[in-house]
Amino acid sequence: MDEESFKEAIRHAKIPILVLDQKWHRLFAISGKPEEVKKLEVELNELLQLQGKLNNEQRELKKLKNRLMNNIVSNMENAGDDSMETDKRLIDETNEKIKQNEDELLDLPNRIKETDGVLMMATMRFCYAKLRTNAKEASEIADWIKNVRIELKKNIIKKQNREINNKEIYSYMHDIFGKDVLNLFDVADQQELLDTAASVPAPAPSNNAASSDEKKPKENITADLSSKDDD
Repeated sequence: MDEESFKEAIRHAKIPILVLDQKWHRLFAISGKPEEVKKLEVELNELLQLQGKLNNEQRELKKLKNRLMNNIVSNMENAGDDSMETDKRLIDETNEKIKQNEDELLDLPNRIKETDGVLMMATMRFCYAKLRTNAKEASEIADWIKNVRIELKKNIIKKQNREINNKEIYSYMHDIFGKDVLNLFDVADQQELLDTAASVPAPAPSNNAASSDEKKPKENITADLSSKDDD
């Protein structure tokens, strides 16, 4: 479809008043509305408010006109009365205002539809850009998941191979060395950490312990030596 055909089709499409549709507002729930959409939304709301205001004003003007007409009919016997002339003048002014409002009300639907159509195009640009971004990110995530799955499968196979290899090694050791010998090494293997800890050199004695003999009284040292001579 060429651009002109597209525009023509859009021009004749039935579009709801977007700002009155809650689902339209939900389109921007996550990302928020771009400035272009916000501006058009304000413009469309102002036109709708003006339309409502003029419709209310028309109803009030018609009520006023009816009251004035009733006043004139009631005062027909007093033709030329100032109040009747005033009512006639007010009726003329009311008719003029009603005519002005009618002209504006006739034009408003077209202005509303036009602004609504511009807002639709801005909405579509935003939504399709978001759709493309989401699709790109979803594709990237899908690739990541695929790679993770491949790595996961590789690691699962590695894990299974290591477990199988351990079983084979233990089985061959059992056949070669026998159950009794293997049990001895099993116990030794379980005690490996304790053996390692035991192989760590003990801490050197403190200075206080090393000099304890120097602090013995001389008589005790002599007693020790004489006891050795007796032996």
